Amino acid sequence: MNGRAWTMRDLDAIAAMEEECFSDPWSRRMLAESFLSDRFFGVILEENGEPVAYGGITVVADEAEIQLVAVSEMYRRCGRGKLVVEDLLEIARERGAVRVFLEVRVSNAPAQMLYLGSGFRGLYCRTRYYPDGEDAIVMVKELA
Repeated sequence: MNGRAWTMRDLDAIAAMEEECFSDPWSRRMLAESFLSDRFFGVILEENGEPVAYGGITVVADEAEIQLVAVSEMYRRCGRGKLVVEDLLEIARERGAVRVFLEVRVSNAPAQMLYLGSGFRGLYCRTRYYPDGEDAIVMVKELA
């Protein structure tokens, strides 16, 4: 694994990065509730002891959904996002998932390229999925 599992001590830093990275960030409470679920698994990457990227995945039976992937602005386009996605896919495999889903904003071309490069493919569009009315592309990856 490239990163390490989240701990409760990481929630403040993750919540701060959510605010930095997203127009509709998960709140600290949402992050904590996910963390407490036995189906949710989070990973975090650090540089010099500071969190720079994180991700979260929920695994239920043979399917998983990547719910969070974020990279601090200073570390984008340096491969950190790919490392997080690799860790999340490894977790999904270990927990018995055979396919992984995610949603991505239609305007987020860098994330779409990351997911396509990780073997995801587009399935369909969810109209007005995000609170600001933007559409989402639903993507899937079949695990071998």
